Amino acid sequence: MKRKTTHKIYVGNVPIGGGAPVAVQSMTNTDTRDVSSTVRQIKRLSEAGCEIVRLAIIDKEAAMALRKIKSEVETPLIADIHFDHRLALAAIDAGADGLRINPGNIGSQKAVSKVVEAARENKVSIRIGVNAGSLHKEILLKYGKPSPEAMVESAMEHIRLFETLDFDQFKISLKSSHVMNTISAYELLSERVDYPLHLGVTEAGTLISGTVKSAIGIGYLLAKGIGDTFRVSLTRDPVEEVRVAYEILRALGLRFRGPEIISCPTCGRTEIDLFGLVDKVERALSGIQASPKIAIMGCVVNGPGEAKEADIGIAGGRGQGILFKKGEIIRKVPERELAEVLISEVKKLVKQ
Repeated sequence: MKRKTTHKIYVGNVPIGGGAPVAVQSMTNTDTRDVSSTVRQIKRLSEAGCEIVRLAIIDKEAAMALRKIKSEVETPLIADIHFDHRLALAAIDAGADGLRINPGNIGSQKAVSKVVEAARENKVSIRIGVNAGSLHKEILLKYGKPSPEAMVESAMEHIRLFETLDFDQFKISLKSSHVMNTISAYELLSERVDYPLHLGVTEAGTLISGTVKSAIGIGYLLAKGIGDTFRVSLTRDPVEEVRVAYEILRALGLRFRGPEIISCPTCGRTEIDLFGLVDKVERALSGIQASPKIAIMGCVVNGPGEAKEADIGIAGGRGQGILFKKGEIIRKVPERELAEVLISEVKKLVKQ
């Protein structure tokens, strides 16, 4: 699919826009002031494939902790700032690779100018974060509600301010918990500007509801060529956000990371513990970065015939199963050994 070419910026060493791969972000849910816990979570996120991590900088102590955290991780870090421009300045001084601010709540234009100047001097990029729930009263009075048009007008105000300050190292987000409003807002803004866009459906919810909303909202926009980076927002361990993000990218053919497991939904013909089998294989292969296509089927009806395009797979029956590669049956395997055999064969495959 053809993606819109946008102005390229950097968060640390990660390019955003300008034809760069769509970058995956997440945010820690630890107390940033707890350096050891935050570092551990950042490293877990990095291992899962997260390329940029955002931290909440709620006070000066958190900003000071950022310096220590930065010294212990390699992943680029974005400082999330609200209400106090001095925290943004402190975060830049502590080594933040990027800032997430809402210029409308961080202080006066003079305060914003100070932040932009410090960002320029330290080669720090900024995300203009517009949320439906925090629009100016004037804009809400004009539109009557946090509509897509209201969000875009708010974003354009901030963009014009940054342009006045001769600063172009920024990306923009227009987040709402309403999926269709989110889509419409990004479509409208994409028509008006060529700055990189950070996608997301904010406050998306739990693992299932949040995944569905994000897959529809973010996936639709990416399928239209809109978006340069994104975060899947889930009320969950942030590592799950990264896993969902890569599945969205995989489904669209944009990026591939980790094995793709094809498995049937089960039916009355299933005579093996397919749920347990899939969970065991998925956990065992979670650290693999290569992306083989793996089929795990519950009966001979669904495999290997329907999974003949898989690189490798198994199909279970009564007390036994078969191992197949590219649709060709290799051998029979006792049911109790299916998981171990498949895991072993996949590991051999990715080492080739």
